[in-house]
Amino acid sequence: MPLKLYRRGEIWHYRGTVAGRRLRGTTETSDKGRAQRIAAEAEARAWQRRLDGPGSTLTFADGALSYRQSGKSTRFLNKVEDHWKNTLIADIKGTDVLKAAIKVYPTAGPSTRNRQFVVPTQAIINHCAGLDLCPYLKVKRFKVQTKIKEPATLEWCEAFAANASPHLGALCLFMFGTGARIGEAVALVWGDVDLTRRTAKIRQTKVGDERIAHLPPRLVAAIANIPSNRNPQDQVFRYVDRESVRQVWDGAIKRAKIKKLSPHSCRHGFATTMLHNKIDVKTVAKLGGWKDVATLVRTYAHAMGDPTVTDVVFGTNLAQDAKDEASTA
Repeated sequence: MPLKLYRRGEIWHYRGTVAGRRLRGTTETSDKGRAQRIAAEAEARAWQRRLDGPGSTLTFADGALSYRQSGKSTRFLNKVEDHWKNTLIADIKGTDVLKAAIKVYPTAGPSTRNRQFVVPTQAIINHCAGLDLCPYLKVKRFKVQTKIKEPATLEWCEAFAANASPHLGALCLFMFGTGARIGEAVALVWGDVDLTRRTAKIRQTKVGDERIAHLPPRLVAAIANIPSNRNPQDQVFRYVDRESVRQVWDGAIKRAKIKKLSPHSCRHGFATTMLHNKIDVKTVAKLGGWKDVATLVRTYAHAMGDPTVTDVVFGTNLAQDAKDEASTA
């Protein structure tokens, strides 16, 4: 039975049963001719779905909606959805994704294109594949050159904090002391901080999880000295987003006369300092919110870059050697 049009106010709607499915919807137009075409397209899609399977009419917008409703991370989805819109998922190939990433992020580097476009596009399509709505999509990602990331040290962070406002200095120490990403740090609210128990709940945006971070005494003191009414919903460090931090970050560095490092270097400093102090990799990954140990090792392989550590192969006590060298210096 073909779809029938009817009006609600000025807008035409359609309803009826096509290919065994009950269909109802709005054409979002007051033009009857256009409404008839829209209803005919809806009817054609219903028959295509019946004859060729649900994947034949599955749009990216439909897949993205299902992905969001499943509780998955929505980070970076807006630009991805704006690009693909109602493109049929069946028509999206791996090369299309790479071309689209360049178009949406023309000035970005390969890692940004991978993280902010390729990965979320692939995640939505493969979510639908897991529901047997379409085939899985494989995408050969942009090649990223691994660079050694320079970490902040405790001395650097202390110098920075001494030349920054109380909330900016505390933010720096918080990232260094907990391994928090800058986005996670600026999102911290007073309701997630317990200075008595020395804990903070960090909402890990990148991995879609939460973790409870321990606050060392130095960090408790820095946070306690932030002027605030401490309303549970207020942001602890008073910055709206990472961009607002960058606007004042370099000023503190200039005043402190220290090397220019990014806020993310504090997270690197957390990992490097822990590894240098012989904390095992699994513990560092867990406490710093890295999803897996392999990522941590790959990123921070330089942390134990001293070539003399190979002396331990022959039973040399590195700690004792260090003491001996200090005593003879």
